[in-house]
Amino acid sequence: MIKVLIVEDSLAMQQLLKHAISSDPMLTVVGVASDGKEALEAVKELHPDVIAMDWQMPKLDGLEATRIIMETTPTPIVIVTGSVAANDAAVSFRMIEAGALAIIQQPPSVDHPDYNRETQQLTRTLKLMSEVKLVKRMARTSKGKEIAKPSVENFFRSESDIQIIAIGASTGGPNVLQTILSGLPKDLPVPIFIVQHISKGFTAGFVEWLQNTTNFPLHIASDGEYPLPGHGYVAPDDFHMGIERGPKIVLNHNDLENGLRPSVAYLFRSVAQNFGSNAVGILLTGMGRDGADELKIMKEKGAITFAQDEESSIIFGMPGEAIKLNAATYILSPEDITVALIVLIKKNEKVIV
Repeated sequence: MIKVLIVEDSLAMQQLLKHAISSDPMLTVVGVASDGKEALEAVKELHPDVIAMDWQMPKLDGLEATRIIMETTPTPIVIVTGSVAANDAAVSFRMIEAGALAIIQQPPSVDHPDYNRETQQLTRTLKLMSEVKLVKRMARTSKGKEIAKPSVENFFRSESDIQIIAIGASTGGPNVLQTILSGLPKDLPVPIFIVQHISKGFTAGFVEWLQNTTNFPLHIASDGEYPLPGHGYVAPDDFHMGIERGPKIVLNHNDLENGLRPSVAYLFRSVAQNFGSNAVGILLTGMGRDGADELKIMKEKGAITFAQDEESSIIFGMPGEAIKLNAATYILSPEDITVALIVLIKKNEKVIV
């Protein structure tokens, strides 16, 4: 049995979450805390395997509770919230920055037609996150992270002219994207396209948080838009994002791929078909295998491809599958990916690590 601690101040939502979580025979609710202070005591006493936590609570909110838990008794935390407004959702991503693993919307009432689907998503997420092994996170300063230099042995010339960068990420992706985008120069001569697996309704908050914490210009992509160099474009909720020559963004509502929309697979395949060796593909931390096969297609078309290394990945599913396929030109940490990108975008240069 997987032990779950619920941290939620609303009595009605406490009952709903207990009912939803208990519907899965692998999960058992070992305690309920009504605020962050109660949560800290419950974690020490009950030793839960995973925490379902809201952020809007009295006495001590979810953000501060997450910071303290991750600095003292690291436990997988899933943010379960009913607020998806951009300003509120951005707080949830600050919890991700503090160490929480995933964000999911609260399930609706039992009589709602989406109750079973949303409940299954909640229980599946709790089970998966309970398996993530965490290490104690020391208190952070407000200063930005230093970008470590990779072990560069030498350089060689590349005939390819990099025109776009395509990135796919899932669980653990927001913090990694924050690291990469924070280290890139403001005069980046190419656009970046991002598919981040995230619960529906949270994309606007994700983009707001990421832009505010990296100072990198980010936008939710629009159909038919011609992207600007040095800007990032994030696939919107429930739409696949493809890139045509131009470059030009194309959005559509085609069938799910790997059970997802947007999918990394769709983006990477589009980039491989339209840009070949003039592209960079990056597959970051996340469960499943979305984008692994397509990263290999990009590599076969001459693109430079990166997979995040196992040590730095919260979940090594997606990059691990790509590595098994020999789809990655380089296997690097987020910090080293950042430095490699800086080298790659210099005219006719690329890095060997």
